[in-house]
Amino acid sequence: MDSGKQVTFTLMLSVGSAVIGSLQFGYNTGVINAPQKVIEKYINETWYERYQEPISKGTLTAIWSVAVAIFSVGGIFGSFSVGLFVNRFGRRNSMLMANVLAFIAAILMGFSKMARSWEMLIAGRFVVGLYSGLSTGFVPMYVGEVSPTALRGALGTFHQLGIVVGILVAQVFGMEALMGNDNLWPLLLGFTFIPAVIQCILLPLCPKSPRFLLINRNEENKAKSVLKKLRGTTDVSSDMQEMKEESRQMMREKTVTILELFRSPLYRQPLLIAVVLQLSQQLSGINAIFYYSTRIFEKAGVEQPVYATIGSGVVNTAFTVVSLFIVERAGRRSLHLVGLMGMAVSAVMMTIALALLDQLKWMSYLSIVAIFSFVAFFEIGPGPIPWFIVAELFSQGPRPSAFAVAGFSNWTANFIVGMTFQYVEEICGPYVFIIFTVLLLVFFVFTFFKVPETKGRTFDEISAGFRQSAGGGAEKHSPEELNSLGADSQL
Repeated sequence: MDSGKQVTFTLMLSVGSAVIGSLQFGYNTGVINAPQKVIEKYINETWYERYQEPISKGTLTAIWSVAVAIFSVGGIFGSFSVGLFVNRFGRRNSMLMANVLAFIAAILMGFSKMARSWEMLIAGRFVVGLYSGLSTGFVPMYVGEVSPTALRGALGTFHQLGIVVGILVAQVFGMEALMGNDNLWPLLLGFTFIPAVIQCILLPLCPKSPRFLLINRNEENKAKSVLKKLRGTTDVSSDMQEMKEESRQMMREKTVTILELFRSPLYRQPLLIAVVLQLSQQLSGINAIFYYSTRIFEKAGVEQPVYATIGSGVVNTAFTVVSLFIVERAGRRSLHLVGLMGMAVSAVMMTIALALLDQLKWMSYLSIVAIFSFVAFFEIGPGPIPWFIVAELFSQGPRPSAFAVAGFSNWTANFIVGMTFQYVEEICGPYVFIIFTVLLLVFFVFTFFKVPETKGRTFDEISAGFRQSAGGGAEKHSPEELNSLGADSQL
């Protein structure tokens, strides 16, 4: 069996343990959706105990919006701090250390009811946001660096799979019959404690990133023995060769700071692609569905909206698995294009369904179909691809800074959608998804003209492609800059 395609126990353990971080991110994205009414009731009671008067509707909406959106603020800070950790402590150890935040968040949220403090709930959401922001950088980076080139796309999809499984678990646990009720909602929010414990047990059994060992630490023998375990073969010469090539450029290329990333004309195109792809994920309207799906289904006249929401979670997970199997065959660019166009068509369907709902009752079925297909197309392209393509667009030096910028763009867009969707929806009514349709078409055009195919190419070959397009005036660049984009890797 070709070692480039071989899936070993060590590889799966490493990917599986890392992806627990993605699961936490998904869980905390989805967990706040179902128990909204129960938690609002608790905030009202607490307010009454303190001030001997019921809370005003405006204040309650504000506290609730902050509790939902502060998660993204934590994520913004977390994603921006990725580079500080990974270069100093390595990828694996950074993921281990981040669990401290998951424990703190679980304690704050889990005991907020007992302490009669909704401030603790908000603080806990912020801390778990910090954790999630760090994870969205650590996980794809680690997974990308332990995976063989031939499996990098498929294994890169696991980050997104972790996220959607986390959302689904949160939707199921959030049902009133399970934990989404007056007594158990603190447990529902504090549940992040359990995955954190599991990850703390499993991660020490996983190897460090071989790329980090060789390129950042210059520990060739360690990198080699880690690779042998990961690949399940004694011959890891081609992997070592590829990494040494990257290492040679690293000797000439220092770690690139975020400012340098923006200043250098060489990184401009890959950085623009990384940022726009992250925006295409968040501004597609998917979070409007995740945060407010129960409300959208209620509006569409669905009898049991919570089951329809769980249904969309199941569709979400199923199509992430589909993407896992086709990403290495179909390629990243083509899947992203299919996903964006499919979502645009679904958004138009949803708009028509919601607009005609009062005239034609059967439109409620069309709206469910539209939501399900919207979610399905999201998981074929815009869901998984923006995350792991960042690892593919940049070499080792600028990669941590690129992840920080991409993560920052993603979380900021997430925050904007989370905070504004309710207000925009009130103004636009059923036509709110027209805004997303326009954005999706813009992203489609950008992807068509600007995004290269990275399937089956080494990190170096991808960088070399950008170097050629940026190097239209190659004489303007310093040799160090050119080397950082794989200038001498095509010998």
